[in-house]
Amino acid sequence: MANESILVIDDEQGILESLKKTLEYEGYQVSLADNGKLGIERFREKSPDLILLDIKMPGMDGIDVLKEIRTIDSSAFVLIVSGHGTIKTAVDAIKFGAFDFLEKPLDQEILLLRVKTALQSRNLLLENIQYKEGEERRYRIVGESRALKDVVQTADKVAASNVRVLIRGENGTGKELLARYIHRKGKRGQKSFVEVNCAAIPRELVESELFGHEKGSFTGAHARKIGKFQLAHGGSLFLDEVGDMSLDTQAKVLRALQDGVIQRVGGREDIHVDVRVIAATNKDLEREIEAGNFREDLYYRLNVVALRVPPLRERMEDIPLLVESFLKGFSMENGLKTKRINPEAIDYLKGLPWPGNIRELKNTVERLAILSIADEIGLKDARTHAEGGRKAAAVTASGDLKTYNEFKETTERAFLMEKLEENDWNVSETARKLGMQRSNLYKKIEKYGLNKGD
Repeated sequence: MANESILVIDDEQGILESLKKTLEYEGYQVSLADNGKLGIERFREKSPDLILLDIKMPGMDGIDVLKEIRTIDSSAFVLIVSGHGTIKTAVDAIKFGAFDFLEKPLDQEILLLRVKTALQSRNLLLENIQYKEGEERRYRIVGESRALKDVVQTADKVAASNVRVLIRGENGTGKELLARYIHRKGKRGQKSFVEVNCAAIPRELVESELFGHEKGSFTGAHARKIGKFQLAHGGSLFLDEVGDMSLDTQAKVLRALQDGVIQRVGGREDIHVDVRVIAATNKDLEREIEAGNFREDLYYRLNVVALRVPPLRERMEDIPLLVESFLKGFSMENGLKTKRINPEAIDYLKGLPWPGNIRELKNTVERLAILSIADEIGLKDARTHAEGGRKAAAVTASGDLKTYNEFKETTERAFLMEKLEENDWNVSETARKLGMQRSNLYKKIEKYGLNKGD
């Protein structure tokens, strides 16, 4: 049964009663108005999901009512009810925002079908609006610090063009967030934004990810695959951790940037692509060039405009706004009441070092939202839960483990997960800092089933 509300505006009492009976039988909540002025009052009071509106009424006719309703709420869904002599007027009403029209005398089956279709369309529109609002909130850049404003102002200037941008900054500072901001603000904002984390993909598969491959081009290539360059055609391609690409892959990326042409692995066909490339790295690329690990010509192709995202320690005054944003976002995503955080807890968080930058702060806020019992997060909560949350989880879990081997594996899993998150899932960088072979780290990731975001 339906739960949606419907307002019927018609000057004929018999039609009002008939529609009320038919619609309520189907489970709709129905309110009535026998003239246009009352209909507008009912609309303001009830905010119905759908309006059935008669065109020909004394005093204020349906067209005037429609215009007023659309002024109050431009997203209102209105079905026009028209007699034979007013069909042209009903069609004209669609120009003023009506969804569709019904012709008198009303056929019950057609009426219910049109009502159902209109409500389905309304729900799809609302879902789309909510999705876009969620995406906007998720990728919104939060902060009022001078350091952040300087970066955003430059990003605004470069967004309008197709110029390539190289974003630099430490892990967890929000390089991807800035890349998405530039994409949305630019001419390609309605097209695809395709991300490739060059460090999280095994080197032997990077070319396949970027350019695609033909069936049978290598072991495991059971079907043709479309690469990220082609998927991003007309939009933006974000090359995250671009400093981790092999020299062979760099040469092919350079060709794609120079000529706008790619070839799939194992293929001979030239594929033309129109892509705006935004790259990011936490490495010193100038040093990598000196060491022979990065092509100088590719560096200059990517580094048309350079942006540096400041670490959190350079914008500590943004912590209160970030905490509030993370608490609201976490609550909305999980259907929970948004908790408050008192000033003492905020001051405590502002005094922490935050080596993991924004990502570490976000994880901490979410942990506080989950583990704090009261509606307000206080200083004691912050001291208890802000630091060492992931390490504590491993120690707590050890009480349920029966053998030393189980404890060792549990601890190793938590440790590797923490280090991967600290390095933004840059496998090469994590392996280097841990002093272990990259291939060995990949095996550990597979063994423990580690996934980004767990």
